[in-house]
Amino acid sequence: MADIALEDRNPAARQDNQDPAIFGQTPSQTVGPFFHYGLPWKGGADLIGKSDMGARPELFGEDHYVLNLSAPTGTPTGEAIELAGIVCDHDGEPVVDAMVEIWQANAAGRYRSADDPRDDIAIDPHFVGFGRSSTSEAGEFRFRTVMPGRVPGPGGSLQAPHIAVSLFARGVLRRLATRIYFAGSDGLADDPVLALVPAERRDTLIARRDGEGVWRLDLRLGGEGETVFFDL
Repeated sequence: MADIALEDRNPAARQDNQDPAIFGQTPSQTVGPFFHYGLPWKGGADLIGKSDMGARPELFGEDHYVLNLSAPTGTPTGEAIELAGIVCDHDGEPVVDAMVEIWQANAAGRYRSADDPRDDIAIDPHFVGFGRSSTSEAGEFRFRTVMPGRVPGPGGSLQAPHIAVSLFARGVLRRLATRIYFAGSDGLADDPVLALVPAERRDTLIARRDGEGVWRLDLRLGGEGETVFFDL
């Protein structure tokens, strides 16, 4: 059989292989959307109990929703809190496929990390300090954790209680890092990191309690009230 040129066997091959007439638009695959059976896990957003917070069961096939729940070894010391917010885009629309991670000290101000060399403050054996939440179909993230204690800052200062946040979302090429502080907490007026933020934008980092006692702070990727994100 005589050789037949590819373009003769498939006329479409003569066109540019990026031609939308052949393939259509390629989906955005920068940082998200995410594989929900791999990254979030049942209980990933519950740092103090045993619930399935953090994952979205409706996005899992029944056969894939088999990840184990987190297995707490006991009840952490400190004030239990709930933290929630909406991830919004530049236009104020909810981002329904973002992922939020938190990292924090325990109630006494000690991180569960070898990088925290202090021996005068005990590690809480029942508190890891790391959590992960996917956003809901309304763009909401939600965590159960403890109010963090104050940790050392530059020059021997003490930082106000805060939680470090990493945000991942479609269209975001690198994770976004920020902090969540708590309105009315000790040291808020003197926190050395918060002081680096222009006064008129500090409210974008300060959570406040709603009528149900939940600490709330929305994370805005742009537009009015854009969250202050830190250089990495």
